[in-house]
Amino acid sequence: MPHYPQENIKPYDKNGSKKEQVEKMFDHIAPAYDNLNHLLSWGIDKSWRKKAINLLKPFRPRRIMDVATGTGDFAIKACRMLDPEELVGTDISEGMMNVGREKVKQMGLDRQISFAKEDCTALSFPDNRFDAITVAFGVRNFEDLDRGLREMRRVLAPGGHLVILELSTPERFPMKQLYSVYSKAVIPTLGKLLSKDRSAYTYLPQSIKAFPQGEVMQEIMLRAGFGQVSFKRLTMGICTLYFATK
Repeated sequence: MPHYPQENIKPYDKNGSKKEQVEKMFDHIAPAYDNLNHLLSWGIDKSWRKKAINLLKPFRPRRIMDVATGTGDFAIKACRMLDPEELVGTDISEGMMNVGREKVKQMGLDRQISFAKEDCTALSFPDNRFDAITVAFGVRNFEDLDRGLREMRRVLAPGGHLVILELSTPERFPMKQLYSVYSKAVIPTLGKLLSKDRSAYTYLPQSIKAFPQGEVMQEIMLRAGFGQVSFKRLTMGICTLYFATK
């Protein structure tokens, strides 16, 4: 049984696991994903990524894993800002990572950034492998949030840091009301128009609404074994930034 409501929300139908459906969805929307992602967030997602990576700057991580890396936007930004020795982008969607591989190659970053197909609830990496782990807009897609968080903690070195960016639902007027209209009408319509997959962009606001946020997510991360967890709401609550230490 799911521990949290978003674990039971799937992009397509009730048959098949959430993992299988999420993989299928991202493989399908991969060609349109980057343009649509920036459009739907009005480009604000770029500043969110910068804020998240700035939290890691004082610690100078040399080995980084970017979970749910998708097309590699967060990995590329982290590589340029932090200049690590190694950055591994992991995802369950080869379609998304193939777009990322091409982008990284064109930018000349393929010596630092590599991609690997991984399920974050069962990572193949050994304990204490990475100095930092980043996740942008991916944890709500985990089939088992608790296992995913425990696995990230396992492969994180002692004293290492986890940074999570996740979309959230605003709680205050007027952004709460504006976001409600935007998520129910604009996101599915634009998603269907540009990606030809309305289900994917109906799933998006549903999974955001169901995902635990703020203090609730903070408590979940503490229960997963992280010693310190803080969070900050960004852009009037549209996004939340979590920062945790092993």
